[in-house]
Amino acid sequence: VMTAKAREFLDFWIENSVHAAEQYGTPGASQDVAELARRCIEMAGQQGLTEQDLRDAAGDITDYIRIRLKAANRKEADRPK
Repeated sequence: VMTAKAREFLDFWIENSVHAAEQYGTPGASQDVAELARRCIEMAGQQGLTEQDLRDAAGDITDYIRIRLKAANRKEADRPK
């Protein structure tokens, strides 16, 4: 149950917090993965989720966020100009 809740939280958090650095001068979200991971874990705590709950759902949080951020940046780079 906690794993499903943690996965849901992670998906929601990433959707709202991990954004590509935009191509046209407007900065995206912080590209600092460690900072993003720290914020994610902090917000999860406010939802009653532990860092271990997040790990059980997605493995290493920093790696998970790094992969999602790379995907967001790649999608932005592929977007037609």
